[in-house]
Amino acid sequence: MSPAPRRFLVAALLLALVLAAGAWLARPKPLAVKFHVVTSGPVEATRANTRAGAVEACQRTRLSTIVGGRIEYLGVKEGDRVKKGQLLMKLWNDDQQAQRALALAQRDLAQQRVGEACALAANAVREADRVARLRQNGFVSVSREEQARADADARQAACATARADVRQTEARVRVTEVEQGRVALHAPFAGTVGRIVGEVGEFSTPSPPGVPTPPAIDLIDTSCLYVKAPMDELDAPKIRPGQTVRIRLDAYPERVFDGRVRRVAPFVTAVERQARTVDVEVDFVAPEEARGLLVGYSADVEILLEARAAALRIPTAALQEGNRVLRLGADGRLEARTLRTGLANWEHAEVLEGLAAGDRIVVSFDQEGVKAGARVTEDK
Repeated sequence: MSPAPRRFLVAALLLALVLAAGAWLARPKPLAVKFHVVTSGPVEATRANTRAGAVEACQRTRLSTIVGGRIEYLGVKEGDRVKKGQLLMKLWNDDQQAQRALALAQRDLAQQRVGEACALAANAVREADRVARLRQNGFVSVSREEQARADADARQAACATARADVRQTEARVRVTEVEQGRVALHAPFAGTVGRIVGEVGEFSTPSPPGVPTPPAIDLIDTSCLYVKAPMDELDAPKIRPGQTVRIRLDAYPERVFDGRVRRVAPFVTAVERQARTVDVEVDFVAPEEARGLLVGYSADVEILLEARAAALRIPTAALQEGNRVLRLGADGRLEARTLRTGLANWEHAEVLEGLAAGDRIVVSFDQEGVKAGARVTEDK
């Protein structure tokens, strides 16, 4: 071969090598992604509340007097502990007290009249019996006997009337006591005073039907607490009393309280047209752990529906639309796998088909190009 063709061949080979080297250097660099190694572990199916729940008291009552009036006595302050039956507040009622004093005086007078009338009746009965014996012996006339018996009957009727008057005056006394109860508030149970609306000398107004007026006294029994949380209506059929619950409070972010479903509401609450929920009540398994919690704390509940002690699982965040994951192939490229899953919650999902223990799947999707066929390397 002449020198000219040989030089041309060498130049062509050099150009091919340069182009190949350029293509190799210009190829896309592998994407650095994070992987998760598929292993076995516990998996749970859980349901959580759709909106924040709250810590509630087993007993809580918002007290208001039946009638309105000026506050004359206020025996408690906010935060006070009170006993059952303790007088908390009373409105001015001098007029009612005067009516009761009058009723008591009338009752005393009626009782005295009973003594007088019934004593005369007893004496008249004895006199009628004496006249009847005299009539049998012929010492008095028939008309005299009849007169004595009529007088005895009249006296006995007067005695019965006097007793009826006593019962009537006692009923009037009870009426005045009932009237006084309309202006007084007594604690229906032992508890803590949460809030008071009004001061001594101010006018207290009860809540008329259909008009929300703040109660005079908010009484809370803090010795028994539970959590009330709204659950999506679609989850309601799966929730039953007795199921295990994890309770988390915003006020104690590092702490998890054990709970148990107490009650599932028998109706759906429609807060908005597209937000239909069912209220679920959850008891604290260890009530002593709930002591000191404030009523009204926001709370979240996670209800355990079912659990597997050892199942092939992956992070739920690794699942893409259509139950797909990106698995690392032997050639260093990603391949899409469609899975059949079982139990799942926000943390883990059970894998029934599509992966094996030891497979490596992508768990980071925060960069462009992470898709099937991409060359990847592990982000350390």
